[in-house]
Amino acid sequence: MRIIHSMGHVVGGTLLIAGTTIGVGMLALPVATGSAGFIPSAATYLLCWLFMLCTGLLLVEVCLWMPKDTSFISMASRLLGPPGKVIFWFMYLFLFVTVMIAHVAGGGEVLRDITGLGLPNWAAAVLYTVVFAPVIYLGAHSVDRLNLILISGVIICYIAFFGVSIGSVQTDLLRYTNWGKSFYALPILFTAFTYQVIIPSLMTYMERNVQKIRLAVILGSSIPLVIYLIWEFLILGIVPPDGPGGLIEAAARGQNAVGPLRHFVQNPIIFQIGKYFAFFALTTSFIPLALAFFDFLADGLKWKKKGLRRIILCFAVFGVPLFITLKYPQIFLDALGYAGGISCAFLFGLMPPFMAWIGRYVRKFPRERGELPGGKPLLALLMAFALLILIGQVVEQIW
Repeated sequence: MRIIHSMGHVVGGTLLIAGTTIGVGMLALPVATGSAGFIPSAATYLLCWLFMLCTGLLLVEVCLWMPKDTSFISMASRLLGPPGKVIFWFMYLFLFVTVMIAHVAGGGEVLRDITGLGLPNWAAAVLYTVVFAPVIYLGAHSVDRLNLILISGVIICYIAFFGVSIGSVQTDLLRYTNWGKSFYALPILFTAFTYQVIIPSLMTYMERNVQKIRLAVILGSSIPLVIYLIWEFLILGIVPPDGPGGLIEAAARGQNAVGPLRHFVQNPIIFQIGKYFAFFALTTSFIPLALAFFDFLADGLKWKKKGLRRIILCFAVFGVPLFITLKYPQIFLDALGYAGGISCAFLFGLMPPFMAWIGRYVRKFPRERGELPGGKPLLALLMAFALLILIGQVVEQIW
């Protein structure tokens, strides 16, 4: 029984990390990477997964230096002082807003496909928001029940999509390569492989057992890698990169990965299952994200989630992203790029090795056995890579 209980923690932690990782980024990845081709994209996936695995393991190390139940923002405050806390708070706010924008924009698109009513973009985005905003207003209990249904939908549709589409994959399309485009999607890949936000909670859930937590991080981050690669294989093997309706055109229009299928599949069932998968996958991450954003604002403003203030918080969570989506209806991919290239690159790419450096070599905190090897050279390399993505994203937006 002791072994079962022990493995239960590892399995639970693994699934928590995998569930946190898989979300809206999945719908953007094939479109964002389509211009590079399958093999260069797969190599970039592996690079990004390895990088995020390293920063996740470093964050586990940082958590061990902190008291129990310490949040990510509190860690920044303890290691970097009040300025670190303020910067982290605003970067988290920017992350929440940009990812919410991507969900509203993408959700409107998939809802329009599912209903088949020919709704304009703005009406579909409004409808998607209006349908799910009351769930957040009612609280975590309603979110928990709805999320179970949505996750079941994701699993069923993913398996069904694989079964009906594998026969339509063309190996000629998979042989297309353009290595020069392979790194353009890194900001979105950062968003797709982000799970570090859950590590402080995981420390409590797994009773700060370092070996189990590290194993859960490795396994939990590997599951999305496999799922993403299979998804990439299917989409890039069906939809060509260029030409009318191809992935490059879809990227220019800010579409998700399912939209182009309608032009290239002979079996209409493939597109039908694909659009339902897109709906479930996007909404599964949308609901917990909105709830987390709601709690984040309430905590930051020190507001009780009651009465008029509860309504104002809901309006902020849904109203601001909806307004920006209505103004820029093709912002789906751009919003994910902002989230990954700026917020995720800073919070979950740059900061874990930087805080580990401060803790190891400035504060001289006790060193743990089994910590991420490589010492200062590896930490410097990780920080340089994150800075490269961060600076590249900022320069791209300026120019």
